[in-house]
Amino acid sequence: MLSDHWPLYRLVLRTPRLELRLPGDELLAELAQLAAGGVHDPAVQPFTAAWTDAPADEIARGVLQWNWRLRADWSPHKWELGLVAIAGDRVVGTQGIGAEDFAVLREVGTGSWLGRGHHGRGYGTEMRAAVLELAFAGLGAEFATSEAFADNHASYAVSRKLGYADDGLSRHAVRDRVATGRRLRLDRAAWEAARSIPVQVEGLDLCRGMFLGAG
Repeated sequence: MLSDHWPLYRLVLRTPRLELRLPGDELLAELAQLAAGGVHDPAVQPFTAAWTDAPADEIARGVLQWNWRLRADWSPHKWELGLVAIAGDRVVGTQGIGAEDFAVLREVGTGSWLGRGHHGRGYGTEMRAAVLELAFAGLGAEFATSEAFADNHASYAVSRKLGYADDGLSRHAVRDRVATGRRLRLDRAAWEAARSIPVQVEGLDLCRGMFLGAG
């Protein structure tokens, strides 16, 4: 089986309403189709890379290529895990978590998006809580970071709910204009204090070495 050689396929995170897992081809195709249908109001651009400003077929292919690239480039030195979030039997979005030199720095960064039809249901909070549980409880992280544009109130609200504190500003060129990003940081103590969403992590022991390396 493929999971014998790539045990990340056996990693599953469960929250009260969601299941998060590394997608196989069928789930990845569903995610690509979801992205092609829109992930935000086209009048705004909540991402630093304007990848959603392309035709629908290019967006779908871009989602496939991005996820394939994450697997091809994976190493314990630098990794990014792209999970699909499933509600019932439908893919509703994707949640990423990544790190560089994690075994030394013990710090992760996260990013996510939801299909437009699934906004406003609290899924973003559960998705982020799931990967924070993986990071802090499962892998021994000490910090988690996130960033959202100053006008992305929904993302900022999720971060605040989960215990993040402000960590400065960043400036980005988006659609040929300056966009200000608000950086946020979560430490272990704040995560423990804000931890309120139950998360089950399955299969981590089978793939722990892929995150931490040998020993």
